[in-house]
Amino acid sequence: MSELLVLGVSHKTAPLELRERVALPGTRSTTLLRELVADADVHEAAALSTCNRTEVYLVVGDPVAAETAVLGMLARHAGIRPTELVDSIYALRNCDVARHLFRVTAGLESMIVGEAEVQGQVKRAYEDALEAGLTGPLLNRLFREALATGKRVRTETGIAAGRVSVSSVAVDLAQDTLGDLRDRHVLIVGAGETGELTARAFAEHGVRTMFVANRRQDRALDLARRFGGRCGRLEDLPEELGRADIVVASTASPHTIVERDELELVMRARDGRPLLVIDIAVPRDVDPACAELDGVSLFDIDDLQAVVARHRSVRGAEARRAEGIVEEEIQRFAAWLGSLEVQPTIAALRGRGDAIVERALAENAGRWESASARDLRRVEELARAVMKRMLHEPTLRMKRAPDERSHARMQVLRELFGLEEEPPDLAGERPAAEVRELRRRPGA
Repeated sequence: MSELLVLGVSHKTAPLELRERVALPGTRSTTLLRELVADADVHEAAALSTCNRTEVYLVVGDPVAAETAVLGMLARHAGIRPTELVDSIYALRNCDVARHLFRVTAGLESMIVGEAEVQGQVKRAYEDALEAGLTGPLLNRLFREALATGKRVRTETGIAAGRVSVSSVAVDLAQDTLGDLRDRHVLIVGAGETGELTARAFAEHGVRTMFVANRRQDRALDLARRFGGRCGRLEDLPEELGRADIVVASTASPHTIVERDELELVMRARDGRPLLVIDIAVPRDVDPACAELDGVSLFDIDDLQAVVARHRSVRGAEARRAEGIVEEEIQRFAAWLGSLEVQPTIAALRGRGDAIVERALAENAGRWESASARDLRRVEELARAVMKRMLHEPTLRMKRAPDERSHARMQVLRELFGLEEEPPDLAGERPAAEVRELRRRPGA
């Protein structure tokens, strides 16, 4: 039987130093997933990598073997021993996977409850895996249901009120540290979604002297025009660092962009003028050693926790409403997941019963010398009737409406009766229109 499996690390289980080593920016996630799917027992795969989590979602035949494989691959990718990672990694299966992803997409597992970016990040993670041809019916259903749940949470609750995000919290931190921001010169490094949210948050605080640096000049120019700043290239960073009062870095670079030696030269030319640097990228854009320089105040993603605490109490009631919605959607997904296994398990159970009857009759065929053909038919009918009555109640219970425990019950039943473990025809369980739609998608 195929099982859902997720392994990951997050801000709840691992420090930033470990999260940035395990992070899968750019094409790294696709490379790792292709390596996993090359294993015959990994049928589908997708990866979610954000500033606060790296998670690998799989459909597998042997979850224990898959856990070992993923742990080893992530450890090799991070350049550490698996034993250094094992205490920080979490592993979930089946409906617990769905509950976790639904909560992540709804913003309930974020450092900032209800944050704005996470739903888009989940959507991109799914689309990347789909385009690469790494997903199938189970992960397609899982991610689509998760995205629908996230949308429902944001529509029916106020959990995302105020467009709270890591970027807006970073700007709040800048205001807490420096006071009024209107006359401050801000340098934003990175013009992706996080950079855009940062520029918007600064503009809402009255900042008009922004400089946006990015490898894609057209993207940086667009942000500068929209939010009243200038744009430039990453090569202009040293000069702009000399002018800035505040720097917010949020690129997707796998390597640091601002090194200690470079910033030390900049600070010497600033004549003692302090510099506030907020690095919200994972992996980090700014060398942590920059914090040792006189005049530099450096904060990273984990340093935002104090500011985040303010939002938790305000959003507590909305988070509880969101959790109720997640549980409703989990019941629907669990029913679908359970339905995939019920009929194959019933068929396998009946097949095992028939096989036992056939074996028993064959083993005793030579013991009925005086029995007539009619007597032998009666013995066979009696044996089959006993078998059917024995399986009648388990069959009825399996056919009842499945819940989130149904997968576990099916697994126990298969183990107890030694049923053949073959994955169900998942595609055959999907509505025909949905299957056709998936096949039209690239990589589906």
